[in-house]
Amino acid sequence: MIRCLAIDDEPLALQQLVTYIGKVPYLELAAQCQSALEAQHFLEHDIVDAIFCDINMPDLNGMEFVKSLPSPPLVVFTTAYSEYAVEGFKVNAVDYLLKPFGLQDFQRSAQRLRDRLSATSSMAETIQPSDDNIFVKTDYKIVKVSIHDIVYIEGMSEYLKIWLSGQSKPLITLLSMKKMEDVLPTSFMRIHRSFIINLSKIEEVNKNRVVLQPLVDETRKEPISLPIGDMYKDAFLDYIEKKFLGKKNHPSPK
Repeated sequence: MIRCLAIDDEPLALQQLVTYIGKVPYLELAAQCQSALEAQHFLEHDIVDAIFCDINMPDLNGMEFVKSLPSPPLVVFTTAYSEYAVEGFKVNAVDYLLKPFGLQDFQRSAQRLRDRLSATSSMAETIQPSDDNIFVKTDYKIVKVSIHDIVYIEGMSEYLKIWLSGQSKPLITLLSMKKMEDVLPTSFMRIHRSFIINLSKIEEVNKNRVVLQPLVDETRKEPISLPIGDMYKDAFLDYIEKKFLGKKNHPSPK
């Protein structure tokens, strides 16, 4: 499924987007917003695959809104003004729907989204490790990531957040946890359905949580505390047991 965000300040136009999204089997409506500012707030705590976004909106127009996003999803612009078409494609928009548009026009744009995401996913799934580095696709480019810099990896639906030492924001990539597990060396372990950690970054184990080194001292002084899932607890405690220098009857995390 392609998770979509619909944005339009006109209620009837927004309802049309919502209705059309519901008519395409592979689209899923994540949220609907009546302003770019509302959409900004939503994307601060959630991730979508695509945005259907009006351009002419008060306070912040759709074009500037997309440019402001650090990791923009795929975008289809909707507007009644054809002069925005060229500018829309400059920000790598997948398509441009000129109002008024019908269901067939919308379906063509949805198919272009599907094709683009399919190509991106195929590329991401074929990325291979090289020495002490991996390569991941993020922000429409492929970047090299040092394995030693990875503190932990967080799974979010079909996306992964890769948290790195010295970086206050994660890299976001379209990839599965299973694929990442297969690529990473044995110095990494999955401790939860949503978390893979770099074992060398552990500072302490406290009850049913693992405490990792802070990412950036200046911006995140609190240590990182992640839960240990029941499915992964035994394997993790076996690892700790092998590294433990003390009496074998030490209290284990519960």
